[in-house]
Amino acid sequence: MRTLVLNAGYEPLAVVSFKRALVLVMNEKATIIEQVEGDPVWGARGAYERPAVIILTRYVRVPGARHVPVTRRGVLRRDGHHCAYCGKSATTIDHVMPRSRGGKDTWENLVACCLRCNNVKGDRTPQEMSWSLRWAPHPPRGPQWSVRGTERADPRWEPYLALAA
Repeated sequence: MRTLVLNAGYEPLAVVSFKRALVLVMNEKATIIEQVEGDPVWGARGAYERPAVIILTRYVRVPGARHVPVTRRGVLRRDGHHCAYCGKSATTIDHVMPRSRGGKDTWENLVACCLRCNNVKGDRTPQEMSWSLRWAPHPPRGPQWSVRGTERADPRWEPYLALAA
């Protein structure tokens, strides 16, 4: 069971285990906004409901721009597991500007790619192959990328995540 943590201004911050959320509530650093009915957690001083959404009692300052780290899984997810060249199902990633030519591991230089296109393209640029990208690669945006752990969001969180969009 996972719990959505909101800042004091209702900004989504992270998703934590219900145990961590319960510790924050018990230490009076957060209050429960929404809880899972039934299935309580029993402690030495009684039963506690499992929190689904909590809000911090004090505002936590978040650094200006949250940088989403570049990962293979993230690139595939951003591109919807579709090849940027042919549109078929993608299982690999490709550097638009090859690394051997100075291409970096950035969101703007990586795209999802099917195995066939990746092997055919090899160490060349799309221009040299007379290929075009179906979409321009860009850093991912939205609350599911900026709030750690919301890739598999609980339906109860949707109203709170919508506030951040």
